[in-house]
Amino acid sequence: MGIANGLHVEGKGLKVYGVNDPNPSKPGIQPLFEIEGFHFQTALRNLFREPMNVDTIYVQGLTINIPPKNERKEMTGLKRQGLKTKITVDEFECVGTKLLINTSRPGKMPLEFDISNLRLVDIGPDLPFQFDATLVNPKPVGDIHSVGRFGPFNEWSPRDSAVNGDYSFTNADLGTIRGIGGILSSTGHYTGSLGRIEVDGTTDTPDFRIAISGRAVPLHTDFHAIVDGTDGDTYLEPVSARLLNSSFTAKGKVEHIQNAHGHDIELDVTMGRANIEDLLRLGVKTEPPVITGPVKMNTKLSLKPGDADVIDRLKLTGGFQLPSTHFTNEKVQDRIDSLSLRGQGHPQLIGKGPDINVPTNLEGSFQLNQGILSFSSLQFKIPGTHADITGQYSLDGNTFDFHGLLKTDAKLSQMTTGWKSILLKPVDPFFHKHGAGAEIPFKISGTRDEPHFGLDLGHNEDSPTAQREPANRR
Repeated sequence: MGIANGLHVEGKGLKVYGVNDPNPSKPGIQPLFEIEGFHFQTALRNLFREPMNVDTIYVQGLTINIPPKNERKEMTGLKRQGLKTKITVDEFECVGTKLLINTSRPGKMPLEFDISNLRLVDIGPDLPFQFDATLVNPKPVGDIHSVGRFGPFNEWSPRDSAVNGDYSFTNADLGTIRGIGGILSSTGHYTGSLGRIEVDGTTDTPDFRIAISGRAVPLHTDFHAIVDGTDGDTYLEPVSARLLNSSFTAKGKVEHIQNAHGHDIELDVTMGRANIEDLLRLGVKTEPPVITGPVKMNTKLSLKPGDADVIDRLKLTGGFQLPSTHFTNEKVQDRIDSLSLRGQGHPQLIGKGPDINVPTNLEGSFQLNQGILSFSSLQFKIPGTHADITGQYSLDGNTFDFHGLLKTDAKLSQMTTGWKSILLKPVDPFFHKHGAGAEIPFKISGTRDEPHFGLDLGHNEDSPTAQREPANRR
């Protein structure tokens, strides 16, 4: 439509197909570009320039549909039609843009980026252009602001078109994901192509928390990630995290699942320098933490998609070492100290002299599933005493159920004094087994705050301790 000072152009339903699409009207054929509506105006004198120039084109509802790697789609070009007219655009203003990067894996969802506002500048033939975009992040809810360069557009293989830029993600409320909380911020840089984007960034959540404990702790991460348009997954290689005074690394992938709420996350997590009290402050309600000391851990983390709380979808399987642990509950630590002296055959020293505060060595295999932490193998070691234990407890602190065999260096009669020692001497042979001074079945029940220790009179000596089934599963 012509106007007094120039030309006004508008349109709707524009679609651009690849030249390898012989029949665009055939069902299932998707256009490379689809625009719900656009308009621009330009001075008449610009029509006679070479190349022809347009100041600003306004676009509503732009969808960019990048085909899989094995489907080469050259964009329908003016050159193929014998036209040599070139057009440059100073600026594109786009509202409601969607970028879809289709995968080559059957049944896999495409990578989808919702861009609420997109501004492109310095657009010309065979040149990269600058962009300023605001992306909508669904969970955690927030806007990602990104500035960078894209192109030039690869007509023969659109997914190989180059892209690089910087992003910032601030004030993201993790509370929109059930089971966790905190306000996250993230910044970083990315580079590569639409089919393979490499991202280096950091995140900071000063008040990260899990709902089951509700206790906020600072969490910082540095990460390198690869967004692979071939299969639609994101690969973390690696994530280095710091929680309070503990650090750990994670490697793995975040898989985009079709028709599912969220993503399927599979990670290998390694803790080389961590403190058990930091992990307990995050994951359990008890304050202060039940135990303190250094911890080493290797675990496989699995978080399935869904609407349930994170803690109910989280699964951990692995092993750990706690070489020098102390209990913060004085009653429990006193029992450990007394047990060590009895196990060494020095019961007469109990309660005399300064507190010895014996360190406990713990190591074993565990599984966390639906908020229940189960130990298929747990070894407890202090001077004079060794125990093999199985059992479980719930992260809410309401379940505490362990069974095991306690092995001491001293005989049963040597673990006490006076007339009790004399009475126990006849039964020493019954507990003197497998090279230990005494082998005693025991159990720990109650809650994490109030554990109860006692003999496990129902223990079946013919069955390995590791095969025992916790009481609340019998």
